[in-house]
Amino acid sequence: MRGTVVINWTRVIQLRDEVGASEFGEVVQIFFDEVQEAIERLNNDTARRDLEQNLHFLKGSALSLGFDRFSRLCQDGERNAAAGNPAEVDLPAILTAYDESRRAFQAELTANLA
Repeated sequence: MRGTVVINWTRVIQLRDEVGASEFGEVVQIFFDEVQEAIERLNNDTARRDLEQNLHFLKGSALSLGFDRFSRLCQDGERNAAAGNPAEVDLPAILTAYDESRRAFQAELTANLA
């Protein structure tokens, strides 16, 4: 994990500036809620029939909040699903990247937005 950019703080600051500091917390909470719902769909869909669509959503959501590593893994998974290779999607790695990104984001938020 060392050396890997988990959070793109430039993007986070840009988003905060776009939505306004007073609305930023709400945007972040909506992001976490919607990502959690998509992850639950992935975990409950044993046939992975909506895998590509869910990964596409997660990729875009992650990119908008600067979760770069998570977004890249979702993009790789989306490509595999679109190519008809859902077994190639490393869902555990994607979920681990989200957990790591969320922890890093929450731990470093105040320092990076000061």
